[in-house]
Amino acid sequence: MTSLSRVATVADLDAIVATFTSAFLHDPVWGPAFPDEGRRAEQAAVMWRVYAGSALRYPWTLVTPDVEAAAIFIPAGGVELTEAEAAGLEGRLAEAADAGTARAIMAVGEQFEAAHPDEPFFYLTILGTHADHRGKGLGMALVREGLARIDALPAPAPVYLESTNPANNKRYESVGFVARDEIVTAGGQVVTTMWRPAARR
Repeated sequence: MTSLSRVATVADLDAIVATFTSAFLHDPVWGPAFPDEGRRAEQAAVMWRVYAGSALRYPWTLVTPDVEAAAIFIPAGGVELTEAEAAGLEGRLAEAADAGTARAIMAVGEQFEAAHPDEPFFYLTILGTHADHRGKGLGMALVREGLARIDALPAPAPVYLESTNPANNKRYESVGFVARDEIVTAGGQVVTTMWRPAARR
């Protein structure tokens, strides 16, 4: 039986970026974050490349065999970006788009960071399925695989995420997440933070 998921490698980075760019092109939060629709894909790809590339430091980016979908989990105690990557992100976004767009995106990230729970958790930071492959359950299959791997650790941890699209909330609830709080962005979008308790032994 062929596995429906595998751990991503650096060789998958271009495909992961393409999948995330497609998946979030019209996302309620990350679509309008890049207001120039004609250049949105190329501008957003700069951001996705930074986050996806950094996450490959950990063996917790899961992809379908041909990267139709990808899920990035940051392990408990880990960070999304190195200090150098975080320090350089706004400048890279400003170069790809403009300073105002870059600052607005960074402000959303700062809101997310401020809302993080105090206790250690695995962070399902990005989950996306390429638009050409939506509706097949690929993304949630990766989430279930990731949760199973976390639950099998010697010390299982809770898992946290931010849902930027309300249409996905029930999908997350179906695998054990519960709504925790809401973040309202400067643009008025409501982001639901969600929490899945650590598995019990």
